[in-house]
Amino acid sequence: MNQPHHKHRNPSGNSERDRHAWFLRLYTKYQHRILAYIFTLVPNWADAEDLLQETAVLLWEKFDEFEPETDFVAWACRVAFLQVCNYRRQKAKTTLLLDDELLAKIAARSVELAPELEERRKALNECLHHLDERDRRMIFARYEPNGSVQSAAAASGRSLQAAYKALYRIRKALFDCVSLRVGEKVIQ
Repeated sequence: MNQPHHKHRNPSGNSERDRHAWFLRLYTKYQHRILAYIFTLVPNWADAEDLLQETAVLLWEKFDEFEPETDFVAWACRVAFLQVCNYRRQKAKTTLLLDDELLAKIAARSVELAPELEERRKALNECLHHLDERDRRMIFARYEPNGSVQSAAAASGRSLQAAYKALYRIRKALFDCVSLRVGEKVIQ
């Protein structure tokens, strides 16, 4: 399912203020995609968020190098990849699970899958809104950072055993809903 690249032409003039506004529009629109990309390479959410901030600063510093009418997300992800590589070198004293070659392959595959994953993220968001409030509270409690089945049970007023069963049912309903929504868009 190929979607068009996110190519953007500078709609503004060439003043510093116009360039800044253009950068902010692009970055704000795609920062969640850049973060998702970083998170595929760095398993710790807090580190991924820190890397996103560092990447944003670097993107602004290098924005003169961005070529109008090219894919902003691809360019930003290349910059983010370099940030991740620097992060890995700094963390080299600890045991790393992936070598650089495998990391590069994962990064490339992540860029390829980004449009499909974005479509699935949007579908999931729509499907979450169709859950009743109790189930939605439960899912958020389970999948927030440091969430657990125990916290989901407490958030929904269910026993632990009932929470496991409910989470299974809700995840299946969300999977089916997302699959249907993504499938409908493919057919259209």
